[in-house]
Amino acid sequence: MDSSEHKAIGIIPARYDSSRFPGKPLVIINGVSMIERVYRQASLCVKLSSVVVATDDSRIFDHVKSFGGRVLLTSATHRSGTDRIAEVVRKLEEKGEWYDVAVNIQGDEPFIQPSQIEKVVDIFQNLNAEIGTLVKLIEKSEDIFDQNIVKVVIDAHGKALYFSRSPIPFVRNTISDNWLNENNFYKHIGIYGYRTDTLKEIAALEPAPIETAESLEQLRWLYNGYVVFTRITDIETIGIDTPDDLSKLINIPC
Repeated sequence: MDSSEHKAIGIIPARYDSSRFPGKPLVIINGVSMIERVYRQASLCVKLSSVVVATDDSRIFDHVKSFGGRVLLTSATHRSGTDRIAEVVRKLEEKGEWYDVAVNIQGDEPFIQPSQIEKVVDIFQNLNAEIGTLVKLIEKSEDIFDQNIVKVVIDAHGKALYFSRSPIPFVRNTISDNWLNENNFYKHIGIYGYRTDTLKEIAALEPAPIETAESLEQLRWLYNGYVVFTRITDIETIGIDTPDDLSKLINIPC
């Protein structure tokens, strides 16, 4: 197999019991549920051999079945979406269905673009890539200081050096209003790709101190020496975390 040949699956973790937005995957947006919209968008990515929803809830399971989607029931005790993804990969392998790369597609981004997923899959043309994700150049100064926007510093080869809710890098001897003129700042776009062998390893890791401090799972991987490769995207994602976030969809084609 050369560097351009790898079989990829897109997996969409979907929980019903969200503390901030219970039942979020089933919320209807212009007649179509959130999870169906994500599934449809992911299915348009030609670099995915399959797309599957991973859920611990029978209501979501039945709904995905109803629109003809592929879905697997998973454990209700997973600590993270990554663990849920790993369970799906294991279950599929037990059935003789093998993939080189698994892409974790957020179930609350109903307008994710297939090109974004494709960009993540393409990271694994580099045989040294274990984990891949996307970043976007920050264009508004206030976003640098927003703790809900995760910032990432990358090296000259696109490897992530650190993720933080704090503004990184710190621009010394410059007032904060001018930071954007002095340095490039990147926000993290929360879609991940993993080599399936790497996925099994990281799912077995215990939480790391820096992960607990920042509440960012990807720091567990860096802490344990895994390399996270990034690609830059110019597409803004729209995540729906709370019912109020549905207002973000105004003037967006549905």
